[in-house]
Amino acid sequence: MAPTTTRNNWTKKMASRACLAAAVAASSSRGASAFSGSIRSRVSSAGSRTLSTLNSRSAFAASSRTASVVGTSSLASFGNNGCKIASAASRASINSIQLHMSSTEVSDGSTVSPRRVKTVNAQESDEQVSIKGWVRTVRKQKTLAFVEVNDGSSMSGIQCVLPFDAVDEETLKEIENLTTGCSINAIGQIVKSQGGKQSVELSATSLRIVGTCPGETYPLAKKRHSLEYLRTIAHLRPRTNTIAAVSRVRSILAGQIHAFFQKEGFNYVQTPLITASDCEGAGEMFRVTTLDTDDVASLPRAKDEDGKELPGVDYDEDFFGKAAFLTVSGQLGGETYASALGDVYTFGPTFRAENSQTTRHLAEFWMVEPEMAFADLTSAMDNAEAMLKSVVGVALKECDEDLTFFGKFFDKGLKARLEKLVSKPFVRVAYRDAVKYLQEEIAKDPSKWQFPEVEFGTDLATEHERWLAETKFDSAVFVYNYPKSIKAFYMRDNDEDGGETVNAMDLLVPGVGELVGGSQREERLDVLVDKMKDLDLDVEDYWWYLDLRRFGSVPHAGYGLGFERLVTYVCGIENIRDAIAFPRYPGNAEF
Repeated sequence: MAPTTTRNNWTKKMASRACLAAAVAASSSRGASAFSGSIRSRVSSAGSRTLSTLNSRSAFAASSRTASVVGTSSLASFGNNGCKIASAASRASINSIQLHMSSTEVSDGSTVSPRRVKTVNAQESDEQVSIKGWVRTVRKQKTLAFVEVNDGSSMSGIQCVLPFDAVDEETLKEIENLTTGCSINAIGQIVKSQGGKQSVELSATSLRIVGTCPGETYPLAKKRHSLEYLRTIAHLRPRTNTIAAVSRVRSILAGQIHAFFQKEGFNYVQTPLITASDCEGAGEMFRVTTLDTDDVASLPRAKDEDGKELPGVDYDEDFFGKAAFLTVSGQLGGETYASALGDVYTFGPTFRAENSQTTRHLAEFWMVEPEMAFADLTSAMDNAEAMLKSVVGVALKECDEDLTFFGKFFDKGLKARLEKLVSKPFVRVAYRDAVKYLQEEIAKDPSKWQFPEVEFGTDLATEHERWLAETKFDSAVFVYNYPKSIKAFYMRDNDEDGGETVNAMDLLVPGVGELVGGSQREERLDVLVDKMKDLDLDVEDYWWYLDLRRFGSVPHAGYGLGFERLVTYVCGIENIRDAIAFPRYPGNAEF
């Protein structure tokens, strides 16, 4: 930029400031605070930073009137681009001076947008603010329009009131084009609402459409849609009350889980998603490969020592030099760090290729998995109980509006159930006793049960779990000491019954059934190796895991919390597919 141009721009800017300074100085008859209020009303949407500057100039002028007049006289000599100050008489009539500034233009020619306020934080204020969001409804009357806007920060959103005689021509044109779903930016003051449905509303002076939304093709009309239908438009369903509320609750739950473990001194560890280890020993894993499976003939074949081809693929030639899978759990990796850092937790996605279409299973889901060194099963149960009470307690406090919605439309007793979980100690019952209670109840009328056969060794079904939690104990229940035959290889054998059971537990909660599963881990090398061989697991694949038992092994315990199951429990919704943004299950990987 040429020096002359730069000088002229600076001159214009200083002249503008001189004009403002002269006006401030001349306002002494009205008082500094009154003039500040006048400026605020005329530059109401210039932003808090600009108003702060004006207030400070006003205060300075009030205390230094003589200096201000001299200063403005000097500044007025900047030339034709300056602000011409004629006389003291003209300063006395400053009330009539119009400061020609747009809604976002300040005195030096720069622009400052009004401060954006999220609807969840909306409070009465004299400040001009901006509300940005998506239109839910539009009601037009003879003299004004009502526009309900939701920005995702709350269930209720905010009502924008636009009196036709108080808005500009462009806003009047925009109002005619408003439709449900379009995105807008509205500017005005947040005032006490004249209606009874909300405490505050936006008295808007300006509205601009940011993104249009053709009403005739928009999939979300102002009616309730089934959750099944909404899963077919998962990219739009966050705009509905239900899924938006689930998302907010999920966010609070996730944040508090981190907060709880951090406060308890746990270290957050990010374990790998790609693994060669089957943590559960069940074989239900997604394979990861770069081999060209579209050209079967080109796949390298496995061979024996004599070079004879064997059934199967030679994964030595694959990307990782061995067969690789998506992890079903971060537990094994967590154990390695617990053996060095003491207490750790993982919180991330896990995958299971289980061909299940139930409302309780996903192919991709998130797990919270703490691991504690120098700990036993009681330590794990104590920690799980404390964590859940903390997390649910915060959700009750922070998500009241959303939980009220769920209580109205999904689960009438939701809040009472959550409050009971927070306030009432969890029941603890041995597996053998749980089986006995179930047998006694089923014997009364076996026809009421889908799975009436229950005995030692039975893997409890959801109906059994829910009966224990909802009917027998009316409480969250830890069932512990499960049969070895139905639990994973890494769980510690109980010495007292000759290894018939393992030191494992499941937490059952009303409305869901199993929410947490955990155990004391087998820290004895010889016992662990024998168990792996019994399950036909390749010991060589777990050499690093066994090293933890060779070098400074300690008793340790942990558990896994299915995060989406927690979300369904807290929200009172039935289908786990509505507890995650984009559900993955057999036959579906859309979006």
